[in-house]
Amino acid sequence: MKRRDFLGLTAGVMLLPALGAAEEARPGAALGLGAAINKAGRQRMLSQRMAKALAMQVLAVMPDKAGSLLEQSRRLFETQLRELATLQPNEAIRSNLGELDRQWALYRELLGRPRTADNLLLVLAESEKTLRLAHALTGLYEKQASGNAGHLVNLAGRQRMLSQRMAKCFMFEQSGVGSPALKAELEAARRDFVAALGELNAAPENTPEIRIELGLANTQWLFFDQALNGQESNRTIAQRNVATTSERILEVMDGLTGRYEQLMRG
Repeated sequence: MKRRDFLGLTAGVMLLPALGAAEEARPGAALGLGAAINKAGRQRMLSQRMAKALAMQVLAVMPDKAGSLLEQSRRLFETQLRELATLQPNEAIRSNLGELDRQWALYRELLGRPRTADNLLLVLAESEKTLRLAHALTGLYEKQASGNAGHLVNLAGRQRMLSQRMAKCFMFEQSGVGSPALKAELEAARRDFVAALGELNAAPENTPEIRIELGLANTQWLFFDQALNGQESNRTIAQRNVATTSERILEVMDGLTGRYEQLMRG
């Protein structure tokens, strides 16, 4: 997927093209291993992004755009489940895909329920269960890879999830609905993001193109971190800043993950 096809942002307004369209598997064709690590990792991100979008709707943060983002993310999650089903090299992956499919049915149903406090708490819980299964699946695909490139695809892909996880925790905390541990979870995600960014910056496999993407990632992280820690007194502006910067850094990290996937293809 080309980075600019993944997500555009102009003047703080989210533009939502058809995510994943450029990467769909040909009918009857199995995914390559690098693409499987990338897509399974993107499922992790989508588990958090959908919950974030739901919280944005509750907070009335660009609610129409949030609704489009939620629906588009749901479609992409289902598309990628079908694509991942074309690469099941062992029983552990087959079993995990079955569990993820069943978990997705539960999560999808909750995402369509009325936005009550009780339902939002359920969405929060199911987003975590979906994340755990998608993370395990990504690791199982990575184990099939030789060399360090598969690890880098997984690591860079996890940054996408962490960006959305931080924004999700922020939005749920702002809404007053969620776990008392949300602030601690946001801080843990921030530490993980910074540590992984350092590892990616130091990777000896980095090409000149990857170093350019990393430069963008480093810059966007500064903007996103500033939004999360912003001193903006207007809550509406603060929420909008987190919503838009979380999408900008997601766009950059998705492009970087694609660059590492290219290393696996040679």
